[in-house]
Amino acid sequence: MYGKVKKTLYSLLLDEDVVRAVDQLAHRRGTSRSALVNQLLAEQLDLMTPERRIAEVMQVMESLFRPDPELIPMVTPNALSMSMKSALDYKYRPTVKYEVELYRSGEGSIGELTVSYRTQSAELLNAMGRFFRLWKQLEDAYLAPKLGHEVPCVLYDGKFVRSISVPSRDCSAKELAETISEYVHLFDRLLKGCLSGRLNAAEAERQYAAHVNAGGLLI
Repeated sequence: MYGKVKKTLYSLLLDEDVVRAVDQLAHRRGTSRSALVNQLLAEQLDLMTPERRIAEVMQVMESLFRPDPELIPMVTPNALSMSMKSALDYKYRPTVKYEVELYRSGEGSIGELTVSYRTQSAELLNAMGRFFRLWKQLEDAYLAPKLGHEVPCVLYDGKFVRSISVPSRDCSAKELAETISEYVHLFDRLLKGCLSGRLNAAEAERQYAAHVNAGGLLI
């Protein structure tokens, strides 16, 4: 389910009007002709493709984030990613954006989470950097042993990118969406708590450990 997707080249004879209509629809959806034809045929034949699975995950995630006033979803139809905005509990209320992107295929990783922010405040930059380093330490201490490998993540200027691992067991699109959503909620809650001073490193560690040890799906 999470391995490489095999693609084969075929030749089809299609009416010009059909091709024109397919191209127009593909343009509106921001995809290619072959990808759209593959999607339409899969839907007609009720086959589960990577694109359909990702679409299901994104739909469930949107439904989970939509009622939450803390994380505002920004959804693009038929996209392989979705974003959420969150206002930090910090002085002038800067915002942070979470973007979840899922891959059509892959080995070892099914996507990535990007946390991005913009600020000119050296104090906030230092605070964000401390939190990201703490988060990485927690992932290495509690999550990596359960997954059996380190979780890759990179910190750039104003951006933290974390690989989404292949789930610890087989799961439905709904369960995967719930797991990713819970992870983003946890990250956002602990980030805000640490920046505001409501949480110290020890309390953040306790909450992170409780999440990982709860027995749910791990990514």
